[in-house]
Amino acid sequence: MVANAPNLSEQIDFQIRTAGPMSVATYMGLCLTHPSKGYYRTNDPLGASGDFVTAPEISQMFGELIGFYVAQLFQQMGAPNPVTLLELGPGRGTLMADMLRVLSRLDGFRAALDLRLFETSPTLIAEQKARLADYNGKWITDFDQVGTGPLLVIANEFFDALPIRQFVKQADGWHERVIGLVDGERRFGLNPSPIPESSIPEALHDAEINAVYEVALAGTQIMDRLARTVARNGGAILVIDYGYGRTQTGETLQGVRRHHYADVLDAPGETDLSAHVDFEALSNVAARAGLAVAPLATQGEFLTRMGIGERTQALARANPQAAADLETARNRLVAPDQMGSLFKVFCAHSPGLQPPGFA
Repeated sequence: MVANAPNLSEQIDFQIRTAGPMSVATYMGLCLTHPSKGYYRTNDPLGASGDFVTAPEISQMFGELIGFYVAQLFQQMGAPNPVTLLELGPGRGTLMADMLRVLSRLDGFRAALDLRLFETSPTLIAEQKARLADYNGKWITDFDQVGTGPLLVIANEFFDALPIRQFVKQADGWHERVIGLVDGERRFGLNPSPIPESSIPEALHDAEINAVYEVALAGTQIMDRLARTVARNGGAILVIDYGYGRTQTGETLQGVRRHHYADVLDAPGETDLSAHVDFEALSNVAARAGLAVAPLATQGEFLTRMGIGERTQALARANPQAAADLETARNRLVAPDQMGSLFKVFCAHSPGLQPPGFA
């Protein structure tokens, strides 16, 4: 019986046939987090054997510098005990392990640490538990489980994987893009009824016909939950992801499979789906919750201000045989034509804190 169970592609098609076309957000949610067949439930997406490589997997320097960032905030906050350090989507645990190697040298931090990790992938949770076994971490599935003390949040390439809705400008207004079936094949279409113009940001009201507006309600909801907690208890939220600083039109939904771009409608559950992050939307939510928002930085600017050049030189002196590889890794992280400009670094924080790495 189990062997004949429908695969995810068949389940999605059945849902469309019985309930009608589904939103892009519903489709993304099923593809990525279906309880038994979603991409993040059945795959290890990282590294050479996966579909993408993240900054922590490129160099230990990335995690170490974020560790320095956390250390400075911890000291600015008066070394609170306890302090919750929460990572969203921790991957293989590489980023957190590199951070904690730095932070464990800081007086009082190890004793104060309440480590929490938000993850849905059983495969990745197993790797995280093995790599972070010495730190007594707690894996959570709900943001009510973050504790009651000051909260420091790290999210590297997390928000880009949250479901988005897409709206397309037509002569009579904005219509939501949906996914239906045409001759048995999944195809994009439009909901026939336009949404109220008031639902679209005012800056986009004069958009051209066929312009696409993407909104990540899941992302803003998560930011709202975390920002309200930080506003109440103190702390900061650091988000590193690819995206844009101002709300704008443009279609950014993409699929990646085995390090190559893939049709987002093909192979549900086998393809990584993501979209660029609207940092202005996240900023507005955080500000409404009462947080201060640092000027958005590029990843290259942030890592340079945090001292990646000096760290590269120090590691090269200690490991001369690795000097060329270290410089290659540094360039990959900060060069404008690699990850340096595409990736942005966002920080929302308690008023009064001065997060390092921002202008």
